[in-house]
Amino acid sequence: MPSVLVVEDDQFVRSALIRHLTEASHTVRSVGTALEALREVAHFRFDVVILDLGLPDLDGSEALKMLRGITDVPVIIATARDDESEIVRLLNDGADDYLIKPFSVEHLSARMSAVLRRSRAAGGGAPPSVIQVGGLSIDPLRRQAELDGTALDLTRREFDLLTFLAGRPGVVVPRKELLAEVWQQSYGDDQTIDVHLSWLRRKLGETAARPRYLHTLRGVGVKLQPPAVQPPDPEQPV
Repeated sequence: MPSVLVVEDDQFVRSALIRHLTEASHTVRSVGTALEALREVAHFRFDVVILDLGLPDLDGSEALKMLRGITDVPVIIATARDDESEIVRLLNDGADDYLIKPFSVEHLSARMSAVLRRSRAAGGGAPPSVIQVGGLSIDPLRRQAELDGTALDLTRREFDLLTFLAGRPGVVVPRKELLAEVWQQSYGDDQTIDVHLSWLRRKLGETAARPRYLHTLRGVGVKLQPPAVQPPDPEQPV
């Protein structure tokens, strides 16, 4: 059951989209501002976002750039603007598709299905098996991760970053490779990686000063490895 985030400030349009998507067996959440949308994608996993450009707090094109900084969830732009140069710019900025208002629910359904097919196909190949690194257990197929038997509440990007590093335990991965493989970008801001590493460390119960799993080698890259086993204290009774 695909989950959808509707970002639309027009209450009439928003209600119509929610009704249609719910009837089509989608799980739907909706917000009316860009900042609310950013909070939603930071805390929940979605299969697709429908983003209106005319938002009251921030233009949708700027919201798109900010979304792309924290998630790679497919985004369909819903806009009344039909300027070709702007549409091209939005696609280059990370939008997966667009719809010109007004549009029919059938048209929306067809575009959503196509975007979801492309998103699923992007994984390619057979799903990998469960990855085990120390007390970390990661199931890429079910997109679930546990630490010492406790489920981790990860955003989509956090999960992708953790899975990529866990698939190469003990290997220092350069930041450029992380940007290319996890963010699908040939270049970008290192701060994006640092922010996501900070969020991951918090959820793994560690800090940059006292790492357990995630280790940063300044100027080189990042590696994930199981915590070192502490030798028993010889003065303590066994």
